[in-house]
Amino acid sequence: MSVLPLVFTSGWASGINAYAVVLLLGLLGATGVSDEVPAALERPDVLIVAAVLFVAEAVADKVPYVDSVWDAVHTVIRPIAGGVVAALLAGHDGSLPQLAAGAVGGSTALVSHLVKAGTRIAVNTSPEPASNIVLSLTEDLGVAGIIAFALFHPWIAAGIAAVLLAAGITVVIFLWSRIRRYLRRRRERRAAKRPAPADGAAPPVG
Repeated sequence: MSVLPLVFTSGWASGINAYAVVLLLGLLGATGVSDEVPAALERPDVLIVAAVLFVAEAVADKVPYVDSVWDAVHTVIRPIAGGVVAALLAGHDGSLPQLAAGAVGGSTALVSHLVKAGTRIAVNTSPEPASNIVLSLTEDLGVAGIIAFALFHPWIAAGIAAVLLAAGITVVIFLWSRIRRYLRRRRERRAAKRPAPADGAAPPVG
């Protein structure tokens, strides 16, 4: 129970930017700011890989349509990362509490990721790129702030994460009609790009 709020918060944050979570936790642990961070996240190789991927995500996440492709690729990566980080935070290798923590972190990351991906699809229906940049920066700062806060005030941070997750789900439901229109227009554009049948081709039967 003592680690549950941190597990939930890290799962929520991993669904938004898993690389930022790993990088920030690792740096806070390696610099001695917090002793709650597992040693596995403080390893130099882990920090370097997380930093490189964080930079890649920071760029991709601010480009319209590229961000949605990036989100699609990370539909599996973010929940796995959330589950792994949660399991490491719980400790006790192979124990039932560790498995439960991994399940909580992974499932929370999946829901958070779906909220982010759905919101981005709605934002991409806007013709200007500024909204993507503002939203991405807000997400990055939010993840950094709440993860740092969670190490010292885990229950309050978990409450904030729960409110943000519920608000995100509500927004996606509200915007779903806009998302469906966007998906329909994209299907229509793809259909329009298909080559027309050659002259003299036999008409379809029936």
